[in-house]
Amino acid sequence: MTEHISTRHGGDIVAELVRVIVKNRDYLSEIDGAIGDGDHGINMAKGFTLCAEAIKGKALTLAEALDVLSDALMEGIGGSMGPLYGSLFTGMADSVRDKTVLDKLVFQAMLRNGLSGLQDISVATVGDKCLMDTLIPAVERFERAVEQGENFTVALESMRQAAAQGRDSTLGLVAKIGRASRLGERSRGVLDAGAVSCCLLLTELADAVERRLGVSARAAIG
Repeated sequence: MTEHISTRHGGDIVAELVRVIVKNRDYLSEIDGAIGDGDHGINMAKGFTLCAEAIKGKALTLAEALDVLSDALMEGIGGSMGPLYGSLFTGMADSVRDKTVLDKLVFQAMLRNGLSGLQDISVATVGDKCLMDTLIPAVERFERAVEQGENFTVALESMRQAAAQGRDSTLGLVAKIGRASRLGERSRGVLDAGAVSCCLLLTELADAVERRLGVSARAAIG
């Protein structure tokens, strides 16, 4: 299996992120409804659908497609999630703007820059019962896998596992930020919707890259 893919097909990758959010719209809102407003899935699907309409039929690099996604979320989602996810994807886009290939080192930088962009506007961290409980461990686990010399596919699987574990950890946490924080102990025992949507996105991103790594490998062999 090759260790890199082209960044020319960014529109296709982002379209797959759109599909996973739209598919899970009701599920995300159901989770959010337990301790929040119940509109996380609706708002996310709205923003991602705006992105789908904007990228349809266009040949975009990964940076360009992530820029469109960020703009759609910033403009199309109310509350805090638009700026949060918008900053995440802007940070990712900035790190691959001049890249023609996406290998494990570029992907690592993309994850870290996305996280840094989010941390520029949020003080939330692991343990606060939010998307950071998914994102931070996933980024750190990918980085650790790369440092240990694992290949791109193994590092992606490490990221997926960490994202799922981070998502599940929110079940036992008390919310420390956002509307749910007012519930105190009553927020325990429910997954955080942001952590769940972040896990869906990171998992789909890993799957999308891995599928293309396989295609690249077959093309090289052929």
